[in-house]
Amino acid sequence: MTIRSRIPADNSALVEIWLRSVRATHTFLREQDIEDLYPQVRDLYLPAVEVWVCESAEGLIAGFIGMHEAQVEMLFVDPEQFGRGVGTSLLDHVRQKHASLTVDVNEQNPRAHEFYRRYGFKDVGRSATDSAGRPFPLVHMAWQS
Repeated sequence: MTIRSRIPADNSALVEIWLRSVRATHTFLREQDIEDLYPQVRDLYLPAVEVWVCESAEGLIAGFIGMHEAQVEMLFVDPEQFGRGVGTSLLDHVRQKHASLTVDVNEQNPRAHEFYRRYGFKDVGRSATDSAGRPFPLVHMAWQS
């Protein structure tokens, strides 16, 4: 696996990985919720963050992480790559740049919550809604070296 900075040509593949990953993991979302979020992710959220891309040995994008300073804003892995160390490699990469990291995880996504716990993140708070005020509770987590 190789990790590199995003280039503009990556964006369509990244948003498709987001889509496949969300459909596989965010079972609390309705399909309409996902369809409503898609253009926001493509046009607003993805362009607003520093993105690191993980490529497989075959040169295919396996996943990506979006950062705003030390906050993990998004971490998505192609479902075909689940369990192969992509998410861990991406976190390892950004950890080299920051002495501490934070992330907000959907409480209704226990797989992601457990992934961050195994990595060493600790729960530090909770919000009853997501950042847009929707009824999707968030667990606030922090990692420190």
